[in-house]
Amino acid sequence: MTITTLSSRELNQDVTRAKKAARNGPVFITDRGKPAHVLLSIEEYQRLAKQHRNIADSLAMPGIADIEFDPPRMAIGTRPADIS
Repeated sequence: MTITTLSSRELNQDVTRAKKAARNGPVFITDRGKPAHVLLSIEEYQRLAKQHRNIADSLAMPGIADIEFDPPRMAIGTRPADIS
């Protein structure tokens, strides 16, 4: 993976270069020398977006019933409050 950095001005002058660079890795776009945006290929974006699942999506995954998961029960006790 190659990381490319372009200023906003460079991006505006040569969008094709940025799009080609995004095929090989992320393209960081800077504003006044500070990273402001990242250009990714659609494949890379989809790969990253799929990594963030919520618990409901994870439990709905095919094959989830085949996974053994029997967590131990927690015993939560109480104790008197010390209000002295």
